[in-house]
Amino acid sequence: MDLSCYYTLMIRIAFSPIYKYELPPGHRFPMEKYELLPQQLLYEGTVAEEQFFAPGFLSEQDILRTHTADYWNQLQHLPLSRKMERAIGFPVRDDLVHRGRYIAHGTLECALFAIQHGLAYNIAGGTHHAFADHGEGFCLFNDIAVASHCLLEREDLLHHEIKKILIIDLDVHQGNGTAHIFRDDDRVFTWSMHGAKNYPVRKQKSDLDIGLPDGCDDQKYLSTLAEYLEPTIDRVQPDFIFYLSGVDVLATDKLGRLGLTLEGTRQRDAMVFSACHRHSIPVAVSMGGGYSEQLRDIIEAHAGTYRAGMAVYG
Repeated sequence: MDLSCYYTLMIRIAFSPIYKYELPPGHRFPMEKYELLPQQLLYEGTVAEEQFFAPGFLSEQDILRTHTADYWNQLQHLPLSRKMERAIGFPVRDDLVHRGRYIAHGTLECALFAIQHGLAYNIAGGTHHAFADHGEGFCLFNDIAVASHCLLEREDLLHHEIKKILIIDLDVHQGNGTAHIFRDDDRVFTWSMHGAKNYPVRKQKSDLDIGLPDGCDDQKYLSTLAEYLEPTIDRVQPDFIFYLSGVDVLATDKLGRLGLTLEGTRQRDAMVFSACHRHSIPVAVSMGGGYSEQLRDIIEAHAGTYRAGMAVYG
């Protein structure tokens, strides 16, 4: 009896129309991808409609596990200062704050599904530039940090303890907010593999930082990932993994400066999923950045992350 279809259907995907936020004409963030990616995945048969779920709303209590009361108060009483809004990169309205709460809760729910079934995805998320006390780089709440704190601290969520979390951040930009949030927290190991000369100019200190040179191609990137992936998992011995699978590593990316192909990103994802599966460590995926000139490159690369996971776990 072939159970592969059954197991694939157990892989859940967080998505809500609220993920798409109305931006001014000509804004460089490709907000359309949040609608187009689910459509593409369904069209090609990579996923089924039943796998999608609408995430809930992040509580104030869970926000304050990661973010400061002062920052949360500023978000509740808009407008922000021009400096803060400029750092975030989006016009900040109430609906952006609500959007961020749904996205962050989606990553938390994905983590809970992954603990049950091995793997889960959030169509959005990967907001790793959000610090405890401010947002920047298109990031308002740090979804992976929020979910990590909930897994570690909320006894009502789990039947067993999560004591150690590994964050594998392969977005092209360093996860500066995540690194800073967990800088003194031994429960969470932060690993960021990113463009050395890219944003942010001022890097924070992750537990493991790997800076890659401009133009880094598939061979160099994948060999570096292979060099660190298994040893890091063996060293950290995590109970859970969050994977930030940004596709701004593509050579076509306007903000990336690396040189990966679509096939290179697919192999990257397959390596991460295979390692998680081999070690029987549940993994929740947040999609992260992607800013290629052609929207089809962004959608194809993100869809490749889903194909790679389904191939390993399906």
